Amino acid sequence: MRKGFDNQKYIEMQSQHIRERIARFDNKLYLEFGGKLYDDHHASRVLPGFEPDSKLRMLMQLKDQVEMVIVISAEDIEKNKVRGDLGITYDNDLLRLKSIFEEKGLYVGSVCITHFAGQYSAQMFQSRLEKMGIRVYRHYLIPGYPNNIPLIVSQEGYGRNEFIETERPLVVITAPGPGSGKMATCLSQLYHEHKRGIRAGYAKFETFPIWNLPLNHPVNLAYEAATADLNDVNMIDPFHLEAYGISTVNYNRDVEIFPVLKAIFERIYGESMYQSPTDMGVNMAGNCIVDDEACREASGQEIIRRYYQSLCSIAKGKAREEEAFKIELLMNKAQVTAQDRPVVPAALKRAEETGLPAAAMELPDGTVITGKTSSLLGACAALLINALKALAGIDKEVQLITPEVIAPIQKLKVEYLGSKNPRLHMEEVLIALSASSTTNALADVALRRLPDLRGSQVHTTGMLSANDEKTFQRLGILLTSDPR
Repeated sequence: MRKGFDNQKYIEMQSQHIRERIARFDNKLYLEFGGKLYDDHHASRVLPGFEPDSKLRMLMQLKDQVEMVIVISAEDIEKNKVRGDLGITYDNDLLRLKSIFEEKGLYVGSVCITHFAGQYSAQMFQSRLEKMGIRVYRHYLIPGYPNNIPLIVSQEGYGRNEFIETERPLVVITAPGPGSGKMATCLSQLYHEHKRGIRAGYAKFETFPIWNLPLNHPVNLAYEAATADLNDVNMIDPFHLEAYGISTVNYNRDVEIFPVLKAIFERIYGESMYQSPTDMGVNMAGNCIVDDEACREASGQEIIRRYYQSLCSIAKGKAREEEAFKIELLMNKAQVTAQDRPVVPAALKRAEETGLPAAAMELPDGTVITGKTSSLLGACAALLINALKALAGIDKEVQLITPEVIAPIQKLKVEYLGSKNPRLHMEEVLIALSASSTTNALADVALRRLPDLRGSQVHTTGMLSANDEKTFQRLGILLTSDPR
């Protein structure tokens, strides 16, 4: 797999750029962190070489200056909103993030509950946090937000919010997910800091779209595909073009809200610190691409993956057809089709040959392996065994798990657990392989190659169970499935 992104250069350049931004103000910068701070797997897929924890590692370069404030909406607590990729509620994810940040040596100063309107569950969560020794602040709903600027920038608006006491020059505002109120928290703090005679600054860290790549660069198109359900659209920043005569890329929501932000800045300070949404950003990712073609190719693959995910969501009744139509248009712009994903035709061909569900995997070195459904194994379980054999240099006819080992597991599934499907799934076959490794040296050799599957691509000719999807995810394998 070709490397397209210099991760070390990014960590160094990004941390230095943030230091420079802090120096522009009274040594106090509120940095809104959009997207995922800790586990940004989308970035690692479209920018090969970008590590999922790069942004966290970058902040660790500044850890003596950084203070984290984690924001959560009272409305999300009330609704038990779940983070889709992890399957946990936002309040539990907040505690997870706090633990991760502190393990990395980053100081978490407090939690801010936004959109507070007396929600009982939010009060209970605040009580829980305070019993853990965590400082908690409340920010309230403001009528007419974000358009009623005279009310917003007043004692009855931002002035009503509790001022978050912070100690360090760089205050990173992050959250479990979108819509948590990060930007409003930053702006409220600017108002309160100004009242205290401190000219604090605001900046936004948003990895995508990358402002200094072309509008229709596949990396930026992949971001549109990833946010197709939100209907985000990349666009040329008209304010930056007018102010500086330079064409940069932003997305519609930041462009639409900028006149409001500018008016708020002017009402707080008497002038705006920024002339465009692009000015607010501090992202240096575009300067660290070292192989543009590798990033274009990886991003094209990401758009195809998003297309299949959308089709499956539609089939499950979890998305609208317009989402898939939008991604189809993005595929056209990126000049890719489903057939450009090598595992798709390979899986379809295997299914046609056998008349049963099949799967195909492209290993990191480009080798394509297939798996078929049999009386003993499901297609994905067979694919996993075949891939491990290929990596370990074991002849494909060798039985790593004998039928005598599989039979008792099938009996357990059907006779005692009530399953109608006797075939072993992926997790079950891994357990069987692990058990066989104590007596079969080749099974042990194959099992040791599991980490080498990370980064592989898989396509299946039908949708999988949640367990199989989770197993692929844990192995770091990128999955697509036909919507049937």
